[in-house]
Amino acid sequence: MSSDEQSSVTITLDGTNRTSKAPLVQGTIGPAVADIRKLYADLGVFTFDPGFGMTAACDSKITYIDGDEGVLLYRGYPIEQLAEKSDFVEVSYLLLNGELPNAKQLEEFTRGITMHTMVHEQLRRFFDGFRRDAHPMAILCGVVGALSAFYHDSLDINDAKQREIAAFRLLAKVPTIAAMAYKYSIGQPFMYPRNDLTYAQNFLYMLNGVPSEEYKDNPILSRAMDRILVLHADHEQNASTSTVRLAGSTGANPFACIAAGIAALWGPAHGGANEAVLKMLGEIGTPENIPAFIEKVKDKNSGVKLMGFGHRVYKNFDPRAKIMQATCHEVLQELGIKDEPLLDMAVEMERIALSDDYFIQRKLYPNVDFYSGIILKAMGIPTHMFTVLFAVARTVGWISQWKEMIEDPTQRIGRPRQVYTGAAQRDFIPVSQRS
Repeated sequence: MSSDEQSSVTITLDGTNRTSKAPLVQGTIGPAVADIRKLYADLGVFTFDPGFGMTAACDSKITYIDGDEGVLLYRGYPIEQLAEKSDFVEVSYLLLNGELPNAKQLEEFTRGITMHTMVHEQLRRFFDGFRRDAHPMAILCGVVGALSAFYHDSLDINDAKQREIAAFRLLAKVPTIAAMAYKYSIGQPFMYPRNDLTYAQNFLYMLNGVPSEEYKDNPILSRAMDRILVLHADHEQNASTSTVRLAGSTGANPFACIAAGIAALWGPAHGGANEAVLKMLGEIGTPENIPAFIEKVKDKNSGVKLMGFGHRVYKNFDPRAKIMQATCHEVLQELGIKDEPLLDMAVEMERIALSDDYFIQRKLYPNVDFYSGIILKAMGIPTHMFTVLFAVARTVGWISQWKEMIEDPTQRIGRPRQVYTGAAQRDFIPVSQRS
């Protein structure tokens, strides 16, 4: 990040001769931003940006998004290349360390994750405190936060070695906890992780395996799961990532910070979008009903929303959606699902969106959630587990962002300001005198 005093934005307070010069700060790529940290000192005013859509809260070297061009880069590498040529563990190393590993580094990193997949045996008792019908996200949020009660040797955020151990533990144990949450919800015994399986294989084994039968890995499904994890690993300063950074800025331990991220991800406007897509397609019923549904979407007074299209950042085709579309066809073909009504509707919805002026003018293109829900449903994963899988994938992004923030010497505790619209100062009146 560089700042050029010759390139700046001058802000003038109308009716006065007071001005504030905001230097333009330029990243490696992307638009410049105006550094307004001296604005209040110069003019006595703050900025107002609900949702922080126009505010850069940090500088980061991890993920870059160009929403207008449909570009997503992890540490400079296009998501398309990583999804095709890499795997989740290698991508995790990249996000955490900034560079792709050599063979020895990848071997050591993989072994580090593998050796931490078990959870403390006493954690099993936590699950008995939840109702059988508890949402797996509620369980995941609670148990991940509780990890800090078991691993006291990785809570010092100022110790680089302890930060590394915490990162390994979270990356390795969150899939185990997620699978345990699922097994608990359906009344099946927990499946302990296996060191002979890859990250994605092991996760699917813990989700689907049972003690009474030999588990057989399906390479196509394992690869699809791995690709889903890669595509969701990080996505710049979204709501859950910003939550992790905000919690981390207080000095909270890493397990608490990731639990905070899980809580933020739980919202249907964030991590629950793919579940909403399936619900929408189910309500439409058949491809023949799509035109009528589209007309309702166009009617502002109908209250009908189109799920799985458009994105807060992407104003072009979501690059992850193209990869997910191809993966969807691979999975359905592997499972022998030739006539899937949901897929038929998804294809028709996509065709309309790419040809209808209403969608083209508003740049409402299919996003990654549009196809991921269909893939997960085809793999037999229930909808209430969709957001949990999202959390498993995003954990490495949260850790990377948290780690970067902690290691930044300029980081400060997060403290957004507000526009106060309540009552002005007034005097207390005893209850006996109030009308």
